[in-house]
Amino acid sequence: MSGEYIIEATALSKEFKGFTAVNSVNLKVKRGSVHALIGPNGAGKTTCFNLLTKFLEPSAGSIFFNGRDITHMAPANVARLGMVRSFQISAVFPMMSVLDNVRVALQRPVGQSFHFWSPESTLDQFNHQAMSLLEDVGLTDCAAENAGDLSYGRKRALEIATTLALDPSMLLLDEPTSGMGREDIGLVAALIKRVAATRTILMVEHNLGFVADLADRITVLARGEVLAEGTYAEVSNNKEVMAAYIGTSHD
Repeated sequence: MSGEYIIEATALSKEFKGFTAVNSVNLKVKRGSVHALIGPNGAGKTTCFNLLTKFLEPSAGSIFFNGRDITHMAPANVARLGMVRSFQISAVFPMMSVLDNVRVALQRPVGQSFHFWSPESTLDQFNHQAMSLLEDVGLTDCAAENAGDLSYGRKRALEIATTLALDPSMLLLDEPTSGMGREDIGLVAALIKRVAATRTILMVEHNLGFVADLADRITVLARGEVLAEGTYAEVSNNKEVMAAYIGTSHD
């Protein structure tokens, strides 16, 4: 495996009772880059993403992360190696403050359990680091608010902050703009740019236009196979890619 790439998947396939959702996909993500995995609905993006993050076992193929074979590794063990994912649905503790959501997440890297019943003072040691993470995602102004009161876009930003608390070397984002309005999409795009300054990012998206100014490289899936790969300019002018996107939004 090449040190240039943080993750490499070879001939990755997944079958569900005779249906091939992902068929012999080869994917390499350069260290320190933003890589987008896109495609129209039903292209196999989410299945491929779940294979890479080990939430699904592949029917065939191999996956290496930082040169280590993780093909049959459990998701929690992969996360400990530094590859952490988000989900389409934002997952925060709505009745806890924004700051407390991050402080609780910060317990894990130092080997502590999530002791919700412990005195609040036990989390004070994480205050400075938690506020720093909130600054990274643009949420310092609402640190004292309940997480459940945030807008959808800000909840996604908080989720990314709690994910960053695990100090991943690679962050995987599953449709980060799903269900968002235009204003929230702009917020998340700016957030991804900030986070990408220090980490590798792989994101699954259906919207080709959203990744135009974000992704260094784009892999396009269609019917479970790689249809094209390259820069935004290259894939957006690919006739096969445009044909695959007929009837879907990519502007």
